[in-house]
Amino acid sequence: MEKAIDWKIIAKEGEARTGIITTRRSQIETPVFMPVGTQGGLKGVRFEWLESEMDVRIVLANTYHLFLRPGTDVIRALGGLHKFSTWNRSLLTDSGGFQVFSLTDLRKLTEEGVEFRSHIDGSKRFLSPEVSMDVQAALGSDIVMVFDECASGDAGIDATRASLELTARWARRSKDRFNNLQEDGADSGFVQSSSVLSPAFWRPTTPSAEAAATPPKTGNSPPEGGTQNEGLSGRQALFGIIQGAGHLDLRKESLDRTVEIGFDGYAIGGLSVGEEKPVMYDVLEFLAPKMPADRPRYLMGVGTPEDLIEAVSRGVDMFDCVMPTRNGRTGGAFTSRGKINIRNAKYATDNEPIDPECGCSVCKRYSRGYLRHLYQAGEMNAAIMISHHNLAFFLDTMHRVRQSIKSGHFARFRSEFLSKLRENEDLGV
Repeated sequence: MEKAIDWKIIAKEGEARTGIITTRRSQIETPVFMPVGTQGGLKGVRFEWLESEMDVRIVLANTYHLFLRPGTDVIRALGGLHKFSTWNRSLLTDSGGFQVFSLTDLRKLTEEGVEFRSHIDGSKRFLSPEVSMDVQAALGSDIVMVFDECASGDAGIDATRASLELTARWARRSKDRFNNLQEDGADSGFVQSSSVLSPAFWRPTTPSAEAAATPPKTGNSPPEGGTQNEGLSGRQALFGIIQGAGHLDLRKESLDRTVEIGFDGYAIGGLSVGEEKPVMYDVLEFLAPKMPADRPRYLMGVGTPEDLIEAVSRGVDMFDCVMPTRNGRTGGAFTSRGKINIRNAKYATDNEPIDPECGCSVCKRYSRGYLRHLYQAGEMNAAIMISHHNLAFFLDTMHRVRQSIKSGHFARFRSEFLSKLRENEDLGV
């Protein structure tokens, strides 16, 4: 039976590994950071920039938010999320489980699913494993996540076990419904096996400053003139989610039960949700090496540049986080020497770029002083350009991680990178 995705490891150093995920729409070098387009687009960052400058191969969209607005019927009527948004490279959609988890005061949890009130208009809505799979089939994402229940990071063992048990039952229901939808042809993003991938999708990923990919055409078939995507089914892939909060024995149990069901990849959920950072690192160190080596490993919703490096060192391949754009909108910029806030008065006459070591188009042209002026003047370009830089910084960091693993120098890179990151912290910036 043809696979929905292909995964190959290229090189390893310790637990850190670099490889290639091939979906029906793009080839993705790992470790990879996936920019988050919550509503089907990134806040303040155009897809053209992601394609032509940063060479992004995969972005994440939010099932919960798209389910509420514009709604499944609208997106399906317009041909699925790829056609609707014109993003023709890979899409991963989360299941909506985490967003529902965050609506503690507005939700009612049962075995069947979750009833909640929309944060938009207060209307009653319902999500279940089956509904989540239906929505993600309508969206036509290339990687689908099972519907899960996320316990808080500091949850006690009884509450965590109950959440784990429910997640395991929902995972099986998700897979059953997913398989039925694939057989019924409900996936709006299906790609015929004879379709081709754009040459730009297949060439090795370059740093953001050097990327020169041609923006693809829209539609469900990748552009003409590429390399045939052989050996893949053209269907969606489905990832399982491992829960268990900070309880290592429950994490292992969740892993075993999730692997028993069987998925195309495996995600670590329920981290960076209130627990102390050492707890997260301990969970990753314990869990990631025990996850199937022949499947991608995805750490959901994490995190800072430091978190990415530490998670890679423990064997994780995929990441997503809203931090680059969320921080960018409030003047927060990530640099090779730590985070800075452009609102700080010290930058008023600073003629240096955000990060002198960054090759993105923002850092090549604009100074900190100019960006601070725009921010203080309330100009939207300040948030747009800082968000742009932040994404380029995260993506280029992942490129450097991949190169260091391939060359056998990841341990040295990790030490030097983290040491430089702490410079601004030591200066109290």
